[in-house]
Amino acid sequence: MAAIERIHLAIVRAVSQYGSLTAAANHLHLTQSALSHSIRKLEDQLGVTVWHREGRSLRPTQAGEYLLAMANRLVPQFEDAEARLQEFSRGQRGELRIGMECHPCYQWLLKVVAPYMAQWPNVDLDVKQKFQFGGIGALFNHEIDMLVTPDPFYKAGLHFEAVFDYEQVLVVGSQHPLSRAPYIKPADLVNETLVTYPVSIERLDIYSQFFLPAGLAPRKRKEIETTDIMLQMVACGRAVAALPRWLVNENAEQFNVVPVQLGRLGIQKHIHLGVREEDLGTDYVQAFMALAKRYTLGT
Repeated sequence: MAAIERIHLAIVRAVSQYGSLTAAANHLHLTQSALSHSIRKLEDQLGVTVWHREGRSLRPTQAGEYLLAMANRLVPQFEDAEARLQEFSRGQRGELRIGMECHPCYQWLLKVVAPYMAQWPNVDLDVKQKFQFGGIGALFNHEIDMLVTPDPFYKAGLHFEAVFDYEQVLVVGSQHPLSRAPYIKPADLVNETLVTYPVSIERLDIYSQFFLPAGLAPRKRKEIETTDIMLQMVACGRAVAALPRWLVNENAEQFNVVPVQLGRLGIQKHIHLGVREEDLGTDYVQAFMALAKRYTLGT
């Protein structure tokens, strides 16, 4: 059975645009004989005539008009698809799905996203918070393309880069007895209600690096998803929290809260961006990582 090929559509379109077989052949970088042979073969296979030849001019038949209409519709789509695929191959087009394992980092992310989207208009951005198997699993399973996390998991096939440092501190109301302490000891908080984001205790630094080594725990732990509500509870004296110092400093006036160092040495943390090693050569991935390092948050 005869098959219409892209070259047939390109020839019909070029003849219509340039007015002759010779001009069309020059545009398509073909010899005139090769062009004529290609169309003649198609006509023989389909049993139709594409053009009426009137001297040196060509007038499309009804079949030719139909083929031309198809060519005008499909050839630009082919050209656009090829251009887009070339952009994909050069890392200039695609989708960057970012997974967040740092609840308070959206403020930082917004600072990065705006200039990034301006620089990469052909790259779509999506931000995901919750993963069925966790952030590392989502990265491995190609559910996301980049993971924002304070707890990188170094495993074959993954690459992590630190983008900014911060200190995890205790947050108390300005009238709290601990607000003027030089630093906080685990025993200071055994009668307190601690509000945290809804993540497992194993992933909370105030437990893994502060309470558990001392064999202690707060009187009660309450999970809250929203940072503003968390800070409001702290400001009202109903609870204490552990948050990045930069976040507390940026909200201290609005919520009347105070940051206090956790432990004599403090708890130092780093925010990392994790990607699959196979994606490291993608231009728009590298561009995001480079831009992210420029938009650090105050400590």
